Amino acid sequence: MLRNLVRCGALAGVIVLGACDLEVVNPNQPETVRVLATPADVESLLGTQYLRWHIGVYGNSISTVRGMADVMSFENFSSLANNGMGNVIGIPRGSLDNSIGNGFAAEHRRLYYIPSEAARTASLIIARINDGLSVGSPARDSRAKAFGHFVRGIGLGYIALMYDSLAVITPEMTAEDPGELTDYQTAMAAALQALDDAITEANAGAAAFPLPAAWLPSSTSMTSTEFVKLIRSYRARLRANVARTPAERAAVDWDAVIADAQNGITANHDHIMSTVTGPFDSWRRQRNVFSTWHQMSPFVIGMGDVSGGYADWLATPLNERNSFTIVTPDLRFPQGATRAAQTADFGLPCSGDTCPRYFRNRAPANDALNGAAWGWSPYDNVRFHPWHQSGTGGTATGGNGPLVFFTLAELDMLQAEGHIRKGAFAAAAPLINKTRVPNGLPAITAMDGASLVPGGANCVPKKPTGATLACGNMLEAMKWEKRIETHFTHFSGWFLDHRGWGDLAEGTGYHWAPPFEDLQARGRTAETIYSTGGLGLGNSGTAGPSTYGW
Repeated sequence: MLRNLVRCGALAGVIVLGACDLEVVNPNQPETVRVLATPADVESLLGTQYLRWHIGVYGNSISTVRGMADVMSFENFSSLANNGMGNVIGIPRGSLDNSIGNGFAAEHRRLYYIPSEAARTASLIIARINDGLSVGSPARDSRAKAFGHFVRGIGLGYIALMYDSLAVITPEMTAEDPGELTDYQTAMAAALQALDDAITEANAGAAAFPLPAAWLPSSTSMTSTEFVKLIRSYRARLRANVARTPAERAAVDWDAVIADAQNGITANHDHIMSTVTGPFDSWRRQRNVFSTWHQMSPFVIGMGDVSGGYADWLATPLNERNSFTIVTPDLRFPQGATRAAQTADFGLPCSGDTCPRYFRNRAPANDALNGAAWGWSPYDNVRFHPWHQSGTGGTATGGNGPLVFFTLAELDMLQAEGHIRKGAFAAAAPLINKTRVPNGLPAITAMDGASLVPGGANCVPKKPTGATLACGNMLEAMKWEKRIETHFTHFSGWFLDHRGWGDLAEGTGYHWAPPFEDLQARGRTAETIYSTGGLGLGNSGTAGPSTYGW
């Protein structure tokens, strides 16, 4: 039965880190014992599971739900058929089609299956150690279990972020047990518990750390202390972002989010990327190519405009809107009052994996206009172009070397959001100002939730409400900083935030149904296999009217 429920075997599939479209032998219990027969076997297999999870989430630029999520949250604009983007980019939104044989089944299944396989393999390894197989010492056993629970937590957690239901895999399950589908909130609770268990085991096994570098390639040596910081960072992200609606986001345990964010990473966490062995981030590489794969619709980045162009754009009927030059004091955007000046401005020096201008205004000759005119834009994200072009750390090969993977700014903004929701505005403002002020924007000094950001007519950000525009408040300033500082740094960041903030366009699907193949294997008929999203279609998982009037 499990053979029909997963596309790759829980054990065999992780030995070959390839695409997850090959049917393989069901990992029955005797086979599990054989594969996990020795301590060396256990640690060798365990050490591949973070990379396996990473492949499921980040490793393929043309087979993931991320494309759909990004265009639906305005983090990206492309009408290409790849990733199902063109199918959901319209306003009103189309559904996240899950009908039998739909054209984007490969995109729907990747994130659903591969992280689940990693979680299952990690669970089987934890069970093997719990059954008495030691990998060398009690401390080393705890280190192995800590890493296994971490993989379980982020594996289940990321599926719970994007799907309405999933099977929760635990060490107590046999390899043949497919698990019952459970709702995303229950599944996320299990994921967070797995991360709790990872912290407990990491502390117990501190003497056996750091983790082997190949298990989690980073410039940071993963001592037990650093590993716990990373776990708490993921725990903060998952706990806040599981919310589908503003009501659910408001109900998040913000005290727990703040505590984890305050005790998480203390600098940007990087991965040492490799185009040969992984980790890979082909999506981020693709987005720095300047092509039809990426444009920045004015819907969100226009909030930084001080020229009046964004106001005029909003006042124009949707299907008559065209691109305009965004003039902004925000130094992460190209400077100048004309397109020519902004195009020339990108000549600023870049260092490491990043550029001081996160966006460029491309030369007109490089325009690749496609789809609805309201999505057209001359702006590309180029923050990580040096890494895409020639790698970092002296590799001289694109896509290799250290790359920012989890930003400290994300944790700062999670803290700030929690403080704002709790009315602790004086605690939130310094966190927002950390990235706001160095990038040319005046500091927030009014410690309340109503005052408008400083700058007068040149305030950033502005908040649209339908066709009207006004300066934003502290919450909008936090949202602006989080959007700009996390853009393309992690999986579907804008989508996860926008649905909880209520900023998705009405009718946008805010999660996916389990892939139709899984539902079929669980006995669903064509009549009971369902899709989500789509305005006026009566589907579940559909966003209501946005806070901005979209």
